[in-house]
Amino acid sequence: MAGAVTVPDSAQRVAVVGGGPGGLYAAALLKRLDPARSVTVWERNAPDDTFGFGVVLSDETLGGIEHADPVVYAALQRHFVRWDDIDIVHAGTRQTSGGHGFAALGRKRLLQILHDRCRELGVDLRFRSEAPDVDRLAAGHDLVVAADGVHSTTRDTYSHVFRPHVATHRCRYIWLAADFAFDAFRFEIAETEHGVMQLHGYPYAADASTVIVEMREEVWRAAGFDELDEQESVARCAKIFADALGGRPLRSNKSAWTTFRTVVNEHWSHGNVVLLGDAAHTAHFSIGSGTKLAVEDALALAACLTEQPDVASALAAYEAERKPVVASTQRAARASLEWFENIGLYLDQPPRQFAFNLLTRSRRVTHDNLRLRDASFTEAVERDFGCPPGTPPMFTPFRLRGLTLRNRVVVSPMDMYSATDGVPGDFHLVHLGARALGGAGLVMTEMVCVSPEGRITPGCAGLYTGQQAEAWKRVVRFVHTRAPGTAIGVQLGHSGRKGSTRLMWEGMDEPLEEGNWPLVAASPIPYRPDSQTPRELTRSQLTDIREQFTAAAWRAARAGFDLLELHCAHGYLLSGFLSPLTNQRTDAYGGSLERRLRFPLEVFDAVRAVWPAERPMTVRISATDWAEGGTSAEDAVDIARAFAEHGADAIDVSTGQVVADERPEFGRSYQTPYADRIRHATGRPVIAVGAISSWDDVNSLILAGRTDLCALARPHLYDPHWTLHAAAEQGYEGPGAVWSAPYRAGSRRPQTGRTDAPKPRLTLGG
Repeated sequence: MAGAVTVPDSAQRVAVVGGGPGGLYAAALLKRLDPARSVTVWERNAPDDTFGFGVVLSDETLGGIEHADPVVYAALQRHFVRWDDIDIVHAGTRQTSGGHGFAALGRKRLLQILHDRCRELGVDLRFRSEAPDVDRLAAGHDLVVAADGVHSTTRDTYSHVFRPHVATHRCRYIWLAADFAFDAFRFEIAETEHGVMQLHGYPYAADASTVIVEMREEVWRAAGFDELDEQESVARCAKIFADALGGRPLRSNKSAWTTFRTVVNEHWSHGNVVLLGDAAHTAHFSIGSGTKLAVEDALALAACLTEQPDVASALAAYEAERKPVVASTQRAARASLEWFENIGLYLDQPPRQFAFNLLTRSRRVTHDNLRLRDASFTEAVERDFGCPPGTPPMFTPFRLRGLTLRNRVVVSPMDMYSATDGVPGDFHLVHLGARALGGAGLVMTEMVCVSPEGRITPGCAGLYTGQQAEAWKRVVRFVHTRAPGTAIGVQLGHSGRKGSTRLMWEGMDEPLEEGNWPLVAASPIPYRPDSQTPRELTRSQLTDIREQFTAAAWRAARAGFDLLELHCAHGYLLSGFLSPLTNQRTDAYGGSLERRLRFPLEVFDAVRAVWPAERPMTVRISATDWAEGGTSAEDAVDIARAFAEHGADAIDVSTGQVVADERPEFGRSYQTPYADRIRHATGRPVIAVGAISSWDDVNSLILAGRTDLCALARPHLYDPHWTLHAAAEQGYEGPGAVWSAPYRAGSRRPQTGRTDAPKPRLTLGG
């Protein structure tokens, strides 16, 4: 294990491990910032050795390079190939979307430019040289920049500090080249007898293109690629994608099939050693170039060393600045990677919708953004979808059984913890009434509990008494009379092992200090170590609870609710039966997934039997437990399919909150891929939830066919009129967004003040 490292005050002696673009650019910037600084780069390969072919850089990255080093920028400009179009070729049709703005050049040319710049500035470049042991480098230098790639030796040496996590994925891919230039960034999908394969191609010179061929592991093996040598693989790929290549061959450069590895490090520095580029992080090639991230790392590191008083402060500032940016990129990259892993789900989509889905797969390109880039393409997708002229996708109607929603926005169930003895009061009338007036197509209650013992907290609302039913009837009546066209739904649930806790703002999931009631669950497993241990439900108690659900459903129907949702998510009672982490029963209600589904399905059937036939019924599930050994994405599809077969009109797809030690992967729209998968695997409508915060996200998800409805919670707490404001901001006035007469004067968006664009990250002059 490496020893302690002393951090010097200034970085006058700098060692760079790795002569890729990130390491070279960092070396050049650091030398340019301080010509007296000693900068040495160790690279094990020869100057002309390189792997891969073309490198793509964004306009944002190029802008940073231009401000930091105009000499490098000018050299890049002379060799860049630029193009605007993306072609998506599938099922014999080609869809083209323009306005995207790419720039690329050969990786070898990029290295030559950086070599020349480093030599001009006086950087000591040592090729065919293994870097000394990192402890020696750290002891002999003020700063060690570890740019030694995805297989970083430096990262391995200090793994106890950096704490890396490396994940492999389901697809194999190979980097190749073609001796002609594509006229666009090309995605081509081949449906072969062995499965789906895809080509990613783009020009990087006037006479050359990068070609990446990718497919799932099982397809790769079925096609026999695991038994072919390099040249045989190249020839086979050229044959499969002969149309894209115009019958021309492919070439390789020590190319080998590999599996992408996503690298994440908890920490990026140790003493005076800092990770940069692929050593610190990787992002799937389908959203851009790892070189782009490495160059941006170099820009930020150089800036922080200039701005901060010492090396330690600079490295802390560098990590604080870059980690959130990289994490966002990695989330987008993972969404893109998983989209291609599951591309088979989308092959039946209409051609233009398939293309739109591909273009927006990472959630970085959105409906509104794509409309700015290529309005005619986006309008064509909207027409195919059925959007009337001037109508955003979110304001198209949607039908569930006998209920037609005027738009695709749902106010998600949100526990308010404000009832008295389970009775909703004036607060609930104002809360739900305000959101109904705000224009959403469907407003959902919080989880309404089916018994006193089924409450989460003493403040939870119920539907187990006539008084509660009358109070809910008052809320429903207000919505129907004052916000006509808005539907209101009720979510029924039982807290299970997560009950008898304090109000959220007094201590979420913490047991009551007094007045506790006994808990029941699938198995006697407490939610947290300090939680009450529930009793395992007996067969007779299961029958009692099922009848409590049906009684509550009957009251909900009498109260006039338009839709009923059964809460089988978030670790509450019915969810507790579904997850193997919380259901350890040995009777007919535990064991296999089929048996774990038994009680939730019995409850569903009983509720459906008393719920009016013309009114829709949905089910909310947790599509993953975010915990090892819990519900998997494959399980979620089976769970959704089972409820669909029993008559669920839609599946409301949430995730997590089943076990206390979960590790969710938060991010914008982070739960949507689970809804997307369930929708395409089951053919059943879905409701997507989870950090969907903008109307642009809603339009994108709806138009791509990843969901049918979008449920938003916190945005509706921030703005009860979120839906109507979304209409105003898009200039939409139509039946999908109707302002009530008293509020009509507020339908125009107020003027806002000017905001200036951010200044370049690092400016060094000419």
